[in-house]
Amino acid sequence: MTALFALATSLLWGLADFGGGLLTRRAPALTVVVVSQSIAAVVLGAVVVATGGWSEAGPRLWFAVAAGLVGPVALFSFYKALALGPMGVVSPLATLSVAVPVSVGLFLGERPGWTQAAGIAVAVTGVVLAGGPQLRGAAVQRQAVLLTLVAALGFGTVFVLITEASTTVTGLFLALFVQRVTNVLTGGAALYVAVRRGAPALPEGGLPLRALPAYAFVGLADVAANGTYAIAAQHGPITVAAVLASLYPVVTSLAARGFLRERLRAIQAAGAGLALVGTLLLATG
Repeated sequence: MTALFALATSLLWGLADFGGGLLTRRAPALTVVVVSQSIAAVVLGAVVVATGGWSEAGPRLWFAVAAGLVGPVALFSFYKALALGPMGVVSPLATLSVAVPVSVGLFLGERPGWTQAAGIAVAVTGVVLAGGPQLRGAAVQRQAVLLTLVAALGFGTVFVLITEASTTVTGLFLALFVQRVTNVLTGGAALYVAVRRGAPALPEGGLPLRALPAYAFVGLADVAANGTYAIAAQHGPITVAAVLASLYPVVTSLAARGFLRERLRAIQAAGAGLALVGTLLLATG
């Protein structure tokens, strides 16, 4: 069950990142975040009401609030780092986020077997290579490195926090709803500040209604990924769940190859293959 839900997390996050990347070509990144998360919050609110999730309210929801505060900060830091570039260095470096939940799992006493340890090493190496790292001629600003490390720490922290936010399925719906509302408030405040400084809030010509399904997909896929990861981490070793969930860059690269006809570099294809081998080792270990 852990492997299945963790791999579902990678699939959902990878597709959400791909969709979000396409949307940010036509609209400001903050707008994409706020609109997509707002749609997700509305849907989750309806689910919480339908399932009676309010009865699960308790102190654990503070973990969801914390995840909602940390998530946007990590995302904005990542976007800024990507803008500074080079992306071939920034993107693979962000996969260090897996170190946070893995460290927590080891601290809590988890000890993966030799097969799983090898799977972790192979899978993480594959994810880094799948990002297409620039091994030569890549001058990196210190600010880009620092921002990427902040983003990685933030993403990894969200992994840990959302796992602690609930212990039941209905409680998970409520926790994800609280997280999304916090995301919207945090992102909305950042968007307000950006607009006050002269940045556009909407793309030229406004936000077309035909684009709303795409925004909804990005927001709901991100929500579903958080949910499947929480289930994976609660029903199995965190070390395994975190590594398998971190395979989403491979999904994003393959989606770009399939839908945009982007050609994979040899190092990316090799990375995707290693990630698959690592996945098999983790699943059978």
